[in-house]
Amino acid sequence: MVYNKFSEYLKKRYGTKVYKLPVSLGTTCPNRDGTLRPDLNAEAVGIAHTPCNNRDVALQPDSNGFGSAGTSADATVDAEICAATGAGTNDHYHDAIADDGACSGCIFCGIEGSGFETLPPENSIREQLEANKRYIGKKYGAEKFIAYFQNYSNTYIAFDRFSKAMNEACIEGIVALYIGTRPDCIDDRRVDFLRQLKEEKGVDIVIELGLQSVNHHTLRWLNRRHGLAEFIDAVLRIKRAGLEVCVHMINDLPADDIYDVIEAAKVLSALGTDQVKCHSLYILENTVLGKAYKEGRFKPLSMEEFIERTVSFLEYLDPDIVVQRLIGRSPTGRSLFCNWYTSWWKIHDMIVEKMVREGRYQGRHFDYLNGRALRHFRDT
Repeated sequence: MVYNKFSEYLKKRYGTKVYKLPVSLGTTCPNRDGTLRPDLNAEAVGIAHTPCNNRDVALQPDSNGFGSAGTSADATVDAEICAATGAGTNDHYHDAIADDGACSGCIFCGIEGSGFETLPPENSIREQLEANKRYIGKKYGAEKFIAYFQNYSNTYIAFDRFSKAMNEACIEGIVALYIGTRPDCIDDRRVDFLRQLKEEKGVDIVIELGLQSVNHHTLRWLNRRHGLAEFIDAVLRIKRAGLEVCVHMINDLPADDIYDVIEAAKVLSALGTDQVKCHSLYILENTVLGKAYKEGRFKPLSMEEFIERTVSFLEYLDPDIVVQRLIGRSPTGRSLFCNWYTSWWKIHDMIVEKMVREGRYQGRHFDYLNGRALRHFRDT
């Protein structure tokens, strides 16, 4: 086996095949509802983002302590990213803001978030789970399930509502709760509650964090409005509570290169991440990225590049980290581009076949932690 497959992990952990049941809380995201204002971080350091031919104009302190126009180091890199990805002449920060000034979210995120397979949130948590249990149970003879809170940021709600929903999800047959959210939506109160819930209900708790890239400039290009620090903080808090972490990564971001993808594998391994989900970048209607794509200002990377990046990512990834998926898919009704118009399972097989053919496997280069340079002395 060239990588640590999720399906095999589930069989070992629970003794049988386990199925995910998507469930919707009807939440939103702080990057969509205006909580994370476009100038939130800029104001803190005196930077005013102004569209200027693919460059940001920064206000740098002059000798009198007031701001004077200049170009920041980040602006130079941002301009290079925009040029390299065909982002056009409009500053991408302003592209990602709705007409009313509220943030429209990440440039790839559609109106339904990532949960396009969920039932309507008007149904209670129990109703959604029971309905999906009946369908999946009858179709596959399944008896054990994972309640998957997939859509948007599921910890981004009032604590009382959050705790009630998590308790309600612990019905018969549910062996684990998988909770999708952003790194900046994790705090001690929610983590401590989940730790207690795990002990009381006997269910596993896995928090799925969307990261996508470890490159600060790429995160800005994506309009994520969080950095690597928030991600590290979230992982450490989750791990201290004895809970598990799954991280979502996009391996074919044009603003990244293969070294960014390798560095991501190293960061996830060093932090003790438990699981990972790899995605390709898909493009949806009515998104900032979709608009740029339709106007010819954005061109996806090739399938071959995605496959090579994913294989390299796996080679540097701790072999104990469970890989939930190598590639995802998008809602077909609103998709402008997804997986190079190829079935996801075909691309999955191409990745595996390449690894087998070239003698590559997960963890092949996992030799960089615990003072690698000091091995010079141990060998003499």
